[in-house]
Amino acid sequence: MMDKQQSRSTSSLSRRTFMTQAASAAAGAALVTSSSVARAADKPVSANDRIGVGVIGNGGRGNAHLHALNWLQDHGEVEIVALSDTYRPRMRSTGERYGVPESNQYMDYRDLLQHPKVDMVTIATPDHHHGYAALAAVKAGKSVYCEKPVTHWRQFDLTKQLAAAVKESGCTFQLGSQGMSDTAWHQMRELVQGGLIGQPIHAECGYFRVGDWGERGMPIDDPNAQPGSDLDWDAFLGDSPKRDFDVSRYFRWRMYEDYAGGPVTDLFPHSLTPVLSILGVGMPSMVVATGGMFRYQEREVPDTFNMLIDYPEKITVAVLGTQGNNEPATGARGAGQRIPVIRGWEGSLTIRGTRTIVFTPAEGSDKKPQEFKIEQGEDFVGHFQNLLDCHRAGSQDTNSPMDLAFRVQTPIQMAYLALRDKKVAQFDTDKQEIVL
Repeated sequence: MMDKQQSRSTSSLSRRTFMTQAASAAAGAALVTSSSVARAADKPVSANDRIGVGVIGNGGRGNAHLHALNWLQDHGEVEIVALSDTYRPRMRSTGERYGVPESNQYMDYRDLLQHPKVDMVTIATPDHHHGYAALAAVKAGKSVYCEKPVTHWRQFDLTKQLAAAVKESGCTFQLGSQGMSDTAWHQMRELVQGGLIGQPIHAECGYFRVGDWGERGMPIDDPNAQPGSDLDWDAFLGDSPKRDFDVSRYFRWRMYEDYAGGPVTDLFPHSLTPVLSILGVGMPSMVVATGGMFRYQEREVPDTFNMLIDYPEKITVAVLGTQGNNEPATGARGAGQRIPVIRGWEGSLTIRGTRTIVFTPAEGSDKKPQEFKIEQGEDFVGHFQNLLDCHRAGSQDTNSPMDLAFRVQTPIQMAYLALRDKKVAQFDTDKQEIVL
């Protein structure tokens, strides 16, 4: 099995240099940072060992992927082989930017999967396509980097199907929760597993941001765009309800329930993934949720969302968030992300500043306060490098594997359904079903 720490401690790219480059990259590249990536300086990769990558979805987040992949390509790790997008003008401009010829640009991602040089795909489509594209890629024998959420809030059956397919295939899978490249979470997991806090009982985390993803957050490339040979509206709709073309729905899809879910699906995977990894819990027993459209009325999805998750292991996880206020404006582990607190019978773990894990004994415990230096912070390029290293090793032990993505997405889907139907969501472990 691949040593994750070895994968994270590769040769370095200047953080300041990469952040400067990222600032001028496509929208969505704000989190493209790196303090330690790839083997470029120490262990050059031969031309024959380059991993061929196809990028499915060429919007803001897809271009953030390409910005990172382009650096890795310059250092011999990958070759950007092919692109796919349902909007041809966007794909064409992206191809020109990254040197991908039109012959390797596909309106249908299934055609991209047939390209003989594509070994791996990255997926940055609207949410309701993530799971289908990932499943098709796994069935085609490709490794996968899939943006969060791994599936749409209404696609629990697809989530199960994808988890089973990844496990059976042995393909390497990485969820785009790039915060899992931060060693803080892996160090905290080891401390919890080692018994430092005693029996875990409670955890809290969250995400706070300002922004409605409307006119300011998701630009409309062309207000006069229409379905046709350059815009495949039917392919965009996928398994969502059939509707007449709407330029806002197409370009500003995060505002609409058919294709997205607001903070719980878009932001909470960043907060919940490390917490569930630290706790090592399985599937939840019960989820409740509150919230709604408390500030932004032009959208269909909540801007404020709060959820409580109970686990059979007798642990509760609280996740809070709003897009109506961004306090803390900058978090130590990412802007707007609330630092988690992990509580056990004998004490608690959290993070102070940017470099220190803090243990505080519980009342009545005979343990002493302790501090632990965080070895390395979040590293977006390193998250890709971790996937590349695991791909080469034939390992599924990535920073954010599919089995963890399944355990994260299930309570998220339960929470959205609970809020939408104003019910308590429960999980039937025997039937592996969500029950409202």
